[in-house]
Amino acid sequence: MTDLPQRVEQNIQNRRLLKRGQAVLVAVSGGLDSMTLLQALHKLSSRHRWRLTVAHFNHQLRGRSSNADEELVRQTAAAMRLSFIAGRANVKEFAQKSKMSVEMAARKLRHDFFARTAKERKTRVIALAHHADDQVELFFLRVLRGAGGEGLAGMKWRSPSPVDSKIMLVRPLLDATKAELRGFARENKIPFREDATNARLEMPRNRVRNELLPLLQRRYQPALTKTVLRLMEIVGAESDLAGEAARQWLVSKRKIERAPRPVPLPAGRGEGGPRKAGPGEGTVFKDLPVAIQRRVLQLQLSEVGVPVDFELIESLRQSTDVPVNLGPQLSVLRDATGAVSLRLARTSVFNANETVVKLAGRAGEVTFDGVRVRWRFNAVEKFKRPAARPACESFDADKVGGRITLRHWRAGDRFQPMGLRSSVKLQDLFTNWKIPRARRRELMVAAAENGEIFWVEGLRISENFNLTPQTKRRLTWRWQRPAGV
Repeated sequence: MTDLPQRVEQNIQNRRLLKRGQAVLVAVSGGLDSMTLLQALHKLSSRHRWRLTVAHFNHQLRGRSSNADEELVRQTAAAMRLSFIAGRANVKEFAQKSKMSVEMAARKLRHDFFARTAKERKTRVIALAHHADDQVELFFLRVLRGAGGEGLAGMKWRSPSPVDSKIMLVRPLLDATKAELRGFARENKIPFREDATNARLEMPRNRVRNELLPLLQRRYQPALTKTVLRLMEIVGAESDLAGEAARQWLVSKRKIERAPRPVPLPAGRGEGGPRKAGPGEGTVFKDLPVAIQRRVLQLQLSEVGVPVDFELIESLRQSTDVPVNLGPQLSVLRDATGAVSLRLARTSVFNANETVVKLAGRAGEVTFDGVRVRWRFNAVEKFKRPAARPACESFDADKVGGRITLRHWRAGDRFQPMGLRSSVKLQDLFTNWKIPRARRRELMVAAAENGEIFWVEGLRISENFNLTPQTKRRLTWRWQRPAGV
């Protein structure tokens, strides 16, 4: 096996991740990856005169186990005679208050701590232990979310902190696999702690890691890590090219707009012949390649703090001077030159249509706003979850009741999709699941007899109306929209 510290050293030198004599904050969780990174950097530090500080963030998510992680890192830093700084926060409480997922809340608090610590220690570099397997997992997560080239390129060897752009994040292990890190840890007797939550399949990343990737490697591509990393390298290079071309076009366009109009000279008085066009001059927005158009719009939206999604980009790209709603009072539009601008928008009106349906008899159907809904009741003698079928769901009939309301989304609606422990605002779910704004008010909502929403068209069913071993009657629910609706 290639000596890991040697590979880390080559990566740092070839990619200019660290300078000689530099102060480095090493983020160490206590797990295999970060403990291995710390060991490798410590072995190299005397040769390159790096001044290492160990930083650990306690998420307080696993009780005594979280505290044991912190203690292991503290003892390891002490044995290496390195400075140690710990931070902690109640991630679950912060997630609830901020209406974030626990994973996103943990990431934000962790990066805040690392950036704050780096500034206090006058350190400009934070070393992270992301590795090749992390890249592959991230690639498939972003494929499933519909990311573009910039997202599919994955993490970079060197990138600015999301908290402070003056602080750089470096990832010296980005080409090392998990198996290689585990082998190095075993050979060098590096202590580390396993996080039991990595096996819990309710987390999307864990399902990708423990279910999807083993299946793809076993049945389709044994060299999956190698091929995906190569693809990410290609996509990343092409994405960087598109991004740079878009930036140059924008810079050139703005220079032209700011420049004073030249005074025409009499015939024969010009000097040096006709002037050559600068980069981007003479190319109007509609004549740019589609990939460059999208990046031009993405850059401008990011400048004004507007979250970007594909539907928004395409709505702006394909229409000129047509406002796209961003919220109750704000819209964005693009003019013919490609410039994006924000403007106050009229408050959108919720669709007030609704109908009350009595679920009488064994079966029936109703048409609501052009959508045909059919239902059927069946006795449940032996519990078995029905196979998934398009445009078909099953509910506990007794929990739904005999009188339901079909309507559309309204302000303040809350819903608890299957798998979540509590209800959340329907608006937040639409945003998180990237449902286009224009589509949200068209989707059907079904409320049970007690008024609670048990179904939202296109989303997972409600946790509170799911089939269980105690279910006596099953409500089978099918719906069909007219073609093109």
